[in-house]
Amino acid sequence: MTTWLPNLSEGSGPLYLRLADAIETAIDAGALSPGDKLPPQRNLAFDIGVTLGTVSRAYGLVHERGLVAGEVGRGTYVRERGATGAPPTATSPLAHELGSSRSMDPPDGKLRFDSTGAPDIGQSEILERVIAGTVADHPAEVASYARNTPAHWQEAGTLWLARDGFSPEPEDVVTTQGAHAAIMAVVTAVTAPGDKVLFESVTYTHIARALGLAGRRVITSEIDEEGLVPEEFERVCQQQHPAMAFLMPSAQNPTLAVMSLARRRQIAEIARRHNVFLIEDDIYGVLARPEIPMLATLAPERTFVVSGLAKAVAAGIRGGWVACPPNMAARVRVAQKMLTGGLAFVLAESSARLVLSGEADAIRLKVSAELAARHAIVHEGLAGHVFRAAPHIPFFWIDLPDPWLSGTFKAAAFAAGVLVDDEDEFKAGRSDRVLHKARVGFSNHRREDIRRGIAILRGLLDGGLSGYEGGI
Repeated sequence: MTTWLPNLSEGSGPLYLRLADAIETAIDAGALSPGDKLPPQRNLAFDIGVTLGTVSRAYGLVHERGLVAGEVGRGTYVRERGATGAPPTATSPLAHELGSSRSMDPPDGKLRFDSTGAPDIGQSEILERVIAGTVADHPAEVASYARNTPAHWQEAGTLWLARDGFSPEPEDVVTTQGAHAAIMAVVTAVTAPGDKVLFESVTYTHIARALGLAGRRVITSEIDEEGLVPEEFERVCQQQHPAMAFLMPSAQNPTLAVMSLARRRQIAEIARRHNVFLIEDDIYGVLARPEIPMLATLAPERTFVVSGLAKAVAAGIRGGWVACPPNMAARVRVAQKMLTGGLAFVLAESSARLVLSGEADAIRLKVSAELAARHAIVHEGLAGHVFRAAPHIPFFWIDLPDPWLSGTFKAAAFAAGVLVDDEDEFKAGRSDRVLHKARVGFSNHRREDIRRGIAILRGLLDGGLSGYEGGI
């Protein structure tokens, strides 16, 4: 085995990417030769002072680039350049930004506990009827582009986004192809390339990665049990001057933090003082419904509220809306069209029909009841372990007992047949803070599969590292 160790003190970007680049540089320079065995992941993580998840992602990336090969139990070896069957080199910035393991399809037979869309409660029958009605009633529109936004699409958005005293005006609502598209439209409409967008240090990072591709600079601020810490938000605003902040105050992903009213008032006042726009992602709020006034109620002149149908109705229909501050909807609507090419009429019309008919809310109630039943399965199966969960939210955030590291646990769960998300999946930027946590979703399979998957995870948590050898 080679004694090579990388130097990560130079360069910029995420540690896993710098490590992958260091491996490739060492191979190009001859410091690592074909046939050399890379250090075991746990050893390398200890030697260079990073998490196991960082090393695991780096090894996965150089494997995708065709530079190494390996098998569980044997280790990871440098390949001959041009070896038969090598995958294409993935060296573009886009490939780097998409280094997440969740961007790859899982192998057959694995339980997908890294997904949090609405569970199957039989909504396909309703969707079939609604979509068929859309096609039958609007044959000309279905055959062409969606050139206009019917008023009832905005009315549906107003109805879906309204809660706890917040009810946007229809003219301030923009229909989008899901919450992710809504957020991208908002950021590109309000900020310019090079502007800074603030994220909580642990958050839903697919947005942060997408904004990096769009030329925005991602910065982070620390969180506590309620989410964004006001004093830290103030400090970052004073020092780095973000143009916008992305928050999930009603059910934060992955920590499940819920901001108190006092905390929301503090965040709203700091944002107003420093002229920072806010994105209030309420995608899980439609399920959690904490009955606390929304940020948009406290700072209506600078808050964009985003939500959709993915978590509460059906992820595949891609229905979403954003409520904008006064006089900003037109900018967001144009940005969304430029980014996506425009709305799919069938999806936008069907989403509106679901909401206006009451079908979406009826499905939401059934989804909430199903998630509550699965929540009980989780509590029963993991009794004695520490985790944060909420009755109507499709995931939990678990503390990993010693000696588990987050990346090691993810790899062990994968080897045992269950896909979970390690903590690095949710770090929007570089961080020395190690949480020893993982996020586990439970909406993607039937209840019996949830029980089986939880039992597998329970066995790993109780058994520790015994019997787990690691691998590439």
